[in-house]
Amino acid sequence: MKRSARALWFTSSGKSGIRAVPLPEPGPDDVLVRTLYSGISRGTESLVLRGGVPESQHEVMRAPFQEGEFPWPVKYGYLNVGVVEQGPLLGRTVFCLYPHQTHYVVPADAVTPVPDAVPAARAVLAGTVETAVNALWDAKPLIGDRIAVVGGGMVGCSVAAVLARFPGVRLQLVDADPGRAAVADALGVAFASPEDAEGNCDLVVHASASEGGLARSLALLAPEGRVVELSWYGDRPVSVPLGEFFHSRRLTVRGSQVGVVARPDRTYAERMALALDLLADPAFDALITGESRFDDLPSLLAGGELPPLCHRVDYGSGHVPA
Repeated sequence: MKRSARALWFTSSGKSGIRAVPLPEPGPDDVLVRTLYSGISRGTESLVLRGGVPESQHEVMRAPFQEGEFPWPVKYGYLNVGVVEQGPLLGRTVFCLYPHQTHYVVPADAVTPVPDAVPAARAVLAGTVETAVNALWDAKPLIGDRIAVVGGGMVGCSVAAVLARFPGVRLQLVDADPGRAAVADALGVAFASPEDAEGNCDLVVHASASEGGLARSLALLAPEGRVVELSWYGDRPVSVPLGEFFHSRRLTVRGSQVGVVARPDRTYAERMALALDLLADPAFDALITGESRFDDLPSLLAGGELPPLCHRVDYGSGHVPA
């Protein structure tokens, strides 16, 4: 009898369900993983849930182990931590860019061992911290830079957490929600509202996914300054204010996306391993702002009750079902 697992599928606008899915028999170079935790990246997965991925971006937006096609039904997700129950790395805790599913079989080179210093419950952030690492490879911050991160969501906070390690920078996290001040404080980063943010910045990383946030990011720049745009707008048109001071200050807007490694001398595997190493810092725990059981996900998603940063899904303990 073939073994099966249970997986979350997005089925229509705002709706999802848990389905039984068959588990293939692992080959000699495969691993069978039992999921411990997965994480929901609120911005991207909310976009997928409402069917907001533009047709032109269907291939670009595919998750590595996605099943189904946009808009629906689709099995989507990319923050998964589990333990290897069969194959190479037996017994190791690993991270994989896999959707929300109780067990899965993937090639062994598709998982990354979680360092002993990183708790499995924190390792669900690895995919987002990997995005932050890639953005900063694009941004190339320098010692002494004046930097703002506009948008205190999951990605913006991850960027701020990594930048907090840079020496000599003036760093602020900028968000319209005053509640983000507590997260900034936990990360060791100054916080400011958009109207109170310090200007004359050499670099602004924009991650608010709003026109207003992008306009404010440009306004905060010093001459020759640059915005690294991390927001994903999906199917929404966006206006960029290229009048007033944009040309006179010789400003730059640079896109960044995790699908391409921003350094030619690094591989995808090396980038992910670095992200996991960074997660040894317990300050990242501030980015996990909610948790629920796997079985509760459909009702939680339908109710729109996800917290603003990372929502962690707990799979409890168990073994591969027959």
